[in-house]
Amino acid sequence: MNKLPRFLLPLLVLLISAAIAWLAIINRPEPERKRPVVETVSVEVIPLQRQDFPIRITSQGTTRPHTETTLIAQVSGTVVEVSPRFNPGSFFKAGDLLLKIDPRDYRAAITIAESNLAQARLRLAQEQARAEQARRDWERLGEPGEPNQLALRKPQLQSEQAAVAAAEAQLEQARLNLQRTRIRAPYAGRLLEKQADRGQFLNPGTVVGKIYAVDFIEVRLPLSNRQLEFVTIPELYPEQKKPSSTGPEATIRATIGGRHYAWPARIVRSEGAIDQRSQQTFVIARVDDPYARRKPGQPPLKIGQFVEADIEGRTLERVFVVPDSALHSGDTIFTVDSDDRLQQHEVEIIWRDGRQTVIEGDLQEGARLVVSPVSSSLIGRRVESSHRTGEHH
Repeated sequence: MNKLPRFLLPLLVLLISAAIAWLAIINRPEPERKRPVVETVSVEVIPLQRQDFPIRITSQGTTRPHTETTLIAQVSGTVVEVSPRFNPGSFFKAGDLLLKIDPRDYRAAITIAESNLAQARLRLAQEQARAEQARRDWERLGEPGEPNQLALRKPQLQSEQAAVAAAEAQLEQARLNLQRTRIRAPYAGRLLEKQADRGQFLNPGTVVGKIYAVDFIEVRLPLSNRQLEFVTIPELYPEQKKPSSTGPEATIRATIGGRHYAWPARIVRSEGAIDQRSQQTFVIARVDDPYARRKPGQPPLKIGQFVEADIEGRTLERVFVVPDSALHSGDTIFTVDSDDRLQQHEVEIIWRDGRQTVIEGDLQEGARLVVSPVSSSLIGRRVESSHRTGEHH
C-alpha cells in the first residue's frame, strides 16, 4: 500500500476539521426568541383644575413704638418725688406725675413776679392819669394846632404799658416754670429707660428718661418689587391729608417661649424711599393695643420683638395652582394624556410661596398632572398613573 505524501496530511486534517465544523453549524439547535421586556413606569397624578387663589405675602421685621419720647428737665432743681410708675417697664396714663422737682424757688419767683406786675400796673395807672391831665391842660390853654406826642405824654404812657406787658410775661414764665417742676406723661405709655432718681440735681436739658406710647405699635416690613405687584399699599400724595385707600389686613406672628402667637394688624403706609442696597420698599404694619389681654396665656407683643408677617394680597382668579413637587427644571410640568402617555409642558410661573405655585400655560382643565419624580426621557411613553390622595391645592 502506497503511503500518502507527507505534505498531504496537514491538508487532509484541515478538510476533515472544516467538514465537522460545517456539520455542527447546520445542525445547531434554533435559539428561542424572547420579546424584550418593557417596564411600566408608575406616576402619581392629581387633576389640574382652575381656582381662585388668594395671595399671602410673607415678610419679617421687628416691632417698634410709633411714638418714642426722651423726657428732659426744663428747669433746674433737686428731684424730691419719684412716681412708682417711673420704673422701666411700668405703664402710666396721660397726665400722670412721673417726677417732681423742688418747687420752692419757683413759688418765690411767682410771688416776686406778681409784685412786679402790681407795681407796673400802678405806674401805668399814674401815667394814664398824667396823660389825661396833659390833654385837658392843652385844651384849656387853647393853643393852636395839634399837640405833639410829648405834650400828651404818649411816649411815657407807652413805656409804662410795655412795662406791664413785660411784668405779665415774667409772671407767666414763673408760673410755667413752676408747672415744669412736675414732669408728667404726655400720653399713655410705658417707661423704656430711667435716668434720674430722688435726690438728683437736674439742670435744664438733663435727660431723665425715655418713654413710648402703647396705644399701638408698628412693624417695618420689607417687600420686593415682585411682591408689591400683588398687594395694594396705601399711598399719600401732597394734596391729601389721609391715604386714598385702606391698607390690607395682616397677621403678625411671633414665637415666645417655644409657643406660637398671633396678633391682627393692618398695613397703614409705605416709607417715602426705596432702600438703595436691597431695592426693597418698606411698608408699615400697625398693631392696635398690643398689650391688651387676648387669648388666655398669650403674652403682650413687646417692643423689639422679632416677628413674621402674613399680608393679604389680591386674589388671582381662575388660575392653576399646583404643588411645588409638580415643577421640574424650574418651569416645566408633566401630564398624562388620554392615551396614558407622558407629555411635557412649559408654563409661566405667576406666583410661588414655597409650597404652592400658580402657573399659566397651554393646559387643559381636568388634565392629569404628574406630581411624582419623573424623567424627561419618558416623554411619549405609556405610564401607569395613580391618583395621589390627601393632596390639597
